[in-house]
Amino acid sequence: ARLLDNWLFLFLCPTNLGPISHKIETIFDGELYDAYCIQRRLRDGASKMVAAFNSATGSKEARESLSEANKGYRECTEHMCSLESELESQMGEFHVKMKGLAGFARLCAGDQYEVLMRYGRQRWRLRGRVEVSNKQMWDSEEYIFLPLVTELLSIKVTELKSLANHVVVGTVSCEMLDLFCPLPQTLAVDINDLGTVKLNLEVTWRY
Repeated sequence: ARLLDNWLFLFLCPTNLGPISHKIETIFDGELYDAYCIQRRLRDGASKMVAAFNSATGSKEARESLSEANKGYRECTEHMCSLESELESQMGEFHVKMKGLAGFARLCAGDQYEVLMRYGRQRWRLRGRVEVSNKQMWDSEEYIFLPLVTELLSIKVTELKSLANHVVVGTVSCEMLDLFCPLPQTLAVDINDLGTVKLNLEVTWRY
């Protein structure tokens, strides 16, 4: 819920988006947010009713009430998903460019890596190799993600030592909220806890 609130605040108060804020403001108003809040309150109430009836005695009346409460919970969830989809359909695209891994002394010529990015059901898997010149060659350089209001971007980097020996370098999750910017942004994402391996990306939001 907190993540979605942050998204909606950004779009319903779009002054932080610079020159395109007026265009955003003409599309979004408070109705979408109000409708979502109503459904969320109704679902919270239905959830409490489900918990209460679950703890009640197993009478016929209690079972019928539990069935109605479960039905109400499902209906509210469906309405919330519909509102989220409506918002997502108007949020543009993230164009992500692969700029390579940075690892100081960690990367050596001949090393091969796989990068997997998951964003909801969207996936971008790419493989790369470090050349003798330290230049990196990747089999994919750009991908388009469609914004989602309740998901984080998950990034996993794996070193491919051999067919049967893969070593996970690190896994990290990132919020996408700060990427709603009219100008391209260069990101250096720490992949492991020590920060000795970074994934460099360029992200452009196109609305």
